[in-house]
Amino acid sequence: MNKETVTREFFERPPLVCAREMLGCTLTWGETAGIIVETEAYAEHGDEASHAFVRPTTRTFIRDLPPGTLYIYLNYGVHWLLNFLTKGGDLRGFILIRALQPVSGLDVMRRRRRVNQDKTLCSGPGKLTQAMGITAQWHGQDFFSIPGVSLSRNPKQPAVVVDRRVGITKSPDFEWRFSIANSQYVSLKRGKPASDR
Repeated sequence: MNKETVTREFFERPPLVCAREMLGCTLTWGETAGIIVETEAYAEHGDEASHAFVRPTTRTFIRDLPPGTLYIYLNYGVHWLLNFLTKGGDLRGFILIRALQPVSGLDVMRRRRRVNQDKTLCSGPGKLTQAMGITAQWHGQDFFSIPGVSLSRNPKQPAVVVDRRVGITKSPDFEWRFSIANSQYVSLKRGKPASDR
């Protein structure tokens, strides 16, 4: 089944919609690529776990930059985390890419991560950025203007599991984590099928 290239219009929608529909998309970054198997949504308003809740600079970022802009930050001083800006009218926020199923450039990923087990190469938001060589160099850049990167979408949507976000102490009950059902590459297995909700 042919995949279609994701364009900016994809991110001109609310974060919860984008987070769910990014599952199954293939993220290509230079010589590496992986299928997105886990995401989390963060909202500009009403979400205490979002940077926008406490950081005026993040609210300015959301206001001034186009959907599809990359929001990359250092978590706990150790791991870079990759987020996409989404702007669906008044419903704006970010999508955190939490895990990938590696499909290309695995030798490069293994070298960068210093691990050999494919299931653990990109099974977490910090792991995948290390495996793909993603750093703050691209923070604030328009994804669609970066050479050698792309996002392609499989028209067939996978079965989805919905759950609470991982490691969140503020707004902890928001079920804004999405993952592909039965994927062996997610960071944490829990939750219930979306069809059961």
